Amino acid sequence: MIIVLKPDAPADSAERLLARIEGAGLKPLHMPGSERVVLGALGDERVLAELALDSDPAVESVKAILAPYKLVSRELHPHDTVVEVGGVPVGGDRLVVIAGPCAVEDRDQLYESALAAKNAGATLLRAGAYKPRTSPYGFSGHGPAGLSILREVGDELGLPVVTEVMDTADLEVVAAQADALQVGARNMQNFALLRAVGQTRRPVVLKRGLSATIQEWLLAAEYLLSAGNDQVILCERGIRTFETATRNTLDLNAVPYVKARTHLPVIVDPSHGTGMRELVPAMALAGVAAGADGLMIEVHRDPAKALSDGAQSLYPEQFADLMGRLRPLAAAVGRSL
Repeated sequence: MIIVLKPDAPADSAERLLARIEGAGLKPLHMPGSERVVLGALGDERVLAELALDSDPAVESVKAILAPYKLVSRELHPHDTVVEVGGVPVGGDRLVVIAGPCAVEDRDQLYESALAAKNAGATLLRAGAYKPRTSPYGFSGHGPAGLSILREVGDELGLPVVTEVMDTADLEVVAAQADALQVGARNMQNFALLRAVGQTRRPVVLKRGLSATIQEWLLAAEYLLSAGNDQVILCERGIRTFETATRNTLDLNAVPYVKARTHLPVIVDPSHGTGMRELVPAMALAGVAAGADGLMIEVHRDPAKALSDGAQSLYPEQFADLMGRLRPLAAAVGRSL
């Protein structure tokens, strides 16, 4: 329920009502605004009804939150959330570009790829130390050693780092090195992992599952927020459809649809969305035109020798060219880069 207080409500009204909500065993939310104070109450709707909050003299209106994803919904939180990743805002007027290789292979590979990404304008570095692979024989990352390299290179270049966590058992060591935790497509509905990541309060990049509906994706985000973490970035990375010409089908419909329903920032990953290097620039531009708050793009110093996802990784000069094309487009849609 959303409870809007009257403009002239006594100063202690919010505190008094929050205590009533909590006393009934419900989760209270306090959202003071510049013009009105808004409260939220999550829990059993029958208990909420028994509180009869709409009859309180300090209350102007009470209405239900219709979306199943309560904390994620714009109904409860109408203003955009800006997530800070190592001092870099995600979700504001400026587009964010997260770039880097799929995986940490060795220090030189990561450093040269990251330097090229930074020189072209990327502001966050991505690379995986733990890699979920379809085949058990694929390169699955260097684990803690890879995390150390990622942290070292990120610090040296002044780039906050984003990396994937796949298992609750690895969460502590990954969170100690990362500025933002990525929950990948295969783990979007790993609810134990979502709850644990939510409790870290570390910014999270939540990728859409391969076969997840938008509602399932937003409910996965709800797990993170309900665990106490509202620093969540949603990442559309393509879904599996009947089409096999590309690795996935990048669902750009999802970007404006989700932006209209949630206050969380939304970014697009055209690398996984297409699986084909030659398609990445076009879909990156399309993602920004669709209203995305940023992009996540794979860049490798030598994709032909990449241990994973080489076919969808841009060469440094391709990434630099894309960034040059993004700047006028960003201005055209009222953003900067």
